[in-house]
Amino acid sequence: MPAAPQFQSEFLRTFVARGAYYDCSGPAELDALFARERVTAYIGFDCTADSLHVGSLVQLMTLRRLQQAGHKPILLMGGGTTKAGDPSGKDETRQLLTAEQIEANKQSILSGVKHLLTFGDGPSDALLVDNAEWLDKLDYIPFLRDVGRHFSVNRMLTMDSVKLRLDREQPLSFLEFNYSIMQAYDFVELNKRYGCKLQSSGSDQWGNVVSGIELGRRMAQVQLFGLTTPLLTTASGAKMGKTAAGAVWLNKDRVSSYDYWQFWRNTEDGDVGRFLRLFTDMPETEIGRLEKLQGAEINDAKEKLATEATRILHGDAHAIAARVTAKLAFEDGVSAEGLPTISARLPDGILNLAVAAGLAASNSEARKLIANNGLKLNDTAVSDPKLMVDVSALQDGVLKLSSGKKKHVLVKPS
Repeated sequence: MPAAPQFQSEFLRTFVARGAYYDCSGPAELDALFARERVTAYIGFDCTADSLHVGSLVQLMTLRRLQQAGHKPILLMGGGTTKAGDPSGKDETRQLLTAEQIEANKQSILSGVKHLLTFGDGPSDALLVDNAEWLDKLDYIPFLRDVGRHFSVNRMLTMDSVKLRLDREQPLSFLEFNYSIMQAYDFVELNKRYGCKLQSSGSDQWGNVVSGIELGRRMAQVQLFGLTTPLLTTASGAKMGKTAAGAVWLNKDRVSSYDYWQFWRNTEDGDVGRFLRLFTDMPETEIGRLEKLQGAEINDAKEKLATEATRILHGDAHAIAARVTAKLAFEDGVSAEGLPTISARLPDGILNLAVAAGLAASNSEARKLIANNGLKLNDTAVSDPKLMVDVSALQDGVLKLSSGKKKHVLVKPS
């Protein structure tokens, strides 16, 4: 990994400090750009599956960091480029998807990640863009004349995405061969439409990023920039985001909040500080304290990492439910399938809450439960059936209602 320059701008200094920096083009010029203006930057994601996975999370957090620093992120969905398929890291041509499949994947991906950013019309609000808006409308011959003439086939053959495939004597379709041209054109089009000056990506996309920078210079005489993040491995050298069960997907319907929480809880000791910086919004002072914990106390840091990472992606209630479920599973032997969560308007009577939570079939049954010391609120037995529960009883934003040792429900105020 190249040594990081001594940046002066707030965003780049933070980016380096959080461990997200790998390399960039024109470091001094890019640093000056961030220091003098609000920078519009984009990251693109193709729609090859119905969810992104943890391997994409560094990029998503990059967009989040940009917005937190007052800059303007563009989340670019590859409705157009998905129709070609990125050959990077693949030995075989990607399966061609229909327009309907691509659109369904796009909507599913967005449902899992768009809440990481604030979208709107404000100066630093994020933009959601689909490159099908321009790629689907291109005329073949004009595109070859206006864009294709700026690309050298000789150079394209040396790009890793092409060269590695050919070196392994695997076929590369002409469709895939055009992928880097399409991605480069995205950069130029985003600059023309939105004043975008920066593309960020994983370090494996550097060749495509440079192609976009050069195309901007040749077609529009503009200076564009690239910023890359490292491809992550764990402290033991394993690929980040892979488990024995497969990829760690970001959508809750692919990987439950509990399983997602457990993925982060199982972080290796040597990765705790690094992952806290990359995948949470926690301040450096707190991260510094947590990463110094030793022995059994390091588990406290791992639980904090798991809860904060899950909170950012799945929300407060799901993160808290996952943490409580884990505690119950490992300390009390409860089945770890995720605690049910309900919403209720507070203040409300304890009897109504018990019925709404499904812990009693009626108010009279709830009274009997209380009379037998069988109903607990936040792990404390309820003795008064007339108890009114208000927001002062919330712990980490929720209430925990229990009946016996096996039935637990979280109540979130509506």
